[in-house]
Amino acid sequence: MRPVMEREEMEVFLLLAEELHFGRTADRVRLSRARVSQIVQRLERRVGAALFVRTSRRVALTALGRQLRDDLEPHYRGIRDAFARAVETARGVESVLVVGFSTALAGEIALKTTEALRATHPGLMVELCQVPLSDPYGQLRGGDVDLQLSEFPAEGEELDGGPTLFTEGRVLAVASGHPLAGRDSVSLEDLAGLPLVGVAGELPASWRAAHVPARTPSGRPVGQGPVVTHLQEALMLVAAGKGALLSAAHTATYHSRPGITYVPFRDASPVGYGLMWRTGDDTAPVRLFAEAARGITRGMGPGEAEARATGPGRPEVRTPAPVRGVRSP
Repeated sequence: MRPVMEREEMEVFLLLAEELHFGRTADRVRLSRARVSQIVQRLERRVGAALFVRTSRRVALTALGRQLRDDLEPHYRGIRDAFARAVETARGVESVLVVGFSTALAGEIALKTTEALRATHPGLMVELCQVPLSDPYGQLRGGDVDLQLSEFPAEGEELDGGPTLFTEGRVLAVASGHPLAGRDSVSLEDLAGLPLVGVAGELPASWRAAHVPARTPSGRPVGQGPVVTHLQEALMLVAAGKGALLSAAHTATYHSRPGITYVPFRDASPVGYGLMWRTGDDTAPVRLFAEAARGITRGMGPGEAEARATGPGRPEVRTPAPVRGVRSP
């Protein structure tokens, strides 16, 4: 008799393969950590070999575990999608999901996710809208959008979020005649005394610290430049030599323009992006979009992502750190 994988084993294995963390996996399946460990051990005994490598600091898939995940995941997703479509058809419900995005790159990922859902869940209508730079979470908190793909970190007990979907490096936008424009890379310490273009509005402290820091890592003050409400205003000021802009790497591709040079940081932490929603509002459409987004970003290869981040034929753009798909550790 051929061995059969139980539904609980399948779900726990795939979630642990995604999270690579027993605690987060236990929270998502609403089981104890000990129960998750028991299920994995039972599955490994039935398979006859280890599926995960466990140490005190990390969990990783073995080669056999990766093979099982890759073979199993599309079939498991197909079963779930088939059942979800049957439920939608039986109920005759058409849902509308409003998804906000913060940047051009986040918008591209949201659009790809929407296109993927159109094929698998035609009854789910997705509307995309860009959130204001000066109020990055106001529309989400106010209920104008149901779900948002934005940079981390986000603040507020009323917001929940999923794991990091992808990351990209940081760049410093300066006028092409600025002394820093001739460098191959810059350091966060180079921001000392350099006026940074700020953003007007009631911004969370963590967002402001990440995008418009007041001090360098060693404590030296960073200059305060003019404040704006839109990215295009900031770029006009940068080109005019009125200030510099700390930005994500994809800005060099989506907003390349004469008079501005984008120089990559060699020591800045990457920008992480993920999905956020209001606490308690993780509805079925929200979960469907989140699952599809994970699939889209997991398939981002280094070559494709780097091309998206840099773009060809831009003589005044230094090569930023690549955008890359990642799994949450």
